[in-house]
Amino acid sequence: MTSKIQVLAQRANMSYDEFVGEMRKRGSSEPTAIKIWKGTYEEFEAFDDNDISLSNLRKAADIFKVKISLLLDL
Repeated sequence: MTSKIQVLAQRANMSYDEFVGEMRKRGSSEPTAIKIWKGTYEEFEAFDDNDISLSNLRKAADIFKVKISLLLDL
């Protein structure tokens, strides 16, 4: 199954390595960036502003210049 992040990366012609590098530039760890790439965050049911996963999703949304709601189906 393809994650939403992978779909956005494909549209932007961004490779896995480029995505992980961009996430690392924004302060995410490599394991966290990999989880986001794989779509692990999509299994969560609720987020709040203090959730570390939400913070990392904001970074991913910034990379693709989209709103975070696109990643969360809000």
